[in-house]
Amino acid sequence: MATGLVWAIGSLALVISALVARQLPMKDWVKMALAWVAIFGLVFLVIRTWQAVT
Repeated sequence: MATGLVWAIGSLALVISALVARQLPMKDWVKMALAWVAIFGLVFLVIRTWQAVT
């Protein structure tokens, strides 16, 4: 549980730092943030499904 939380916070920090470094307008920032949420959500679902199958 704690390891997963650390991983999630670290991943979120990487995404936020990448978005901030690009100095995008807020509209593009939100669009890219939603894309990252979708990517992490899909990876989470794939891993969860893989664990349920095996």
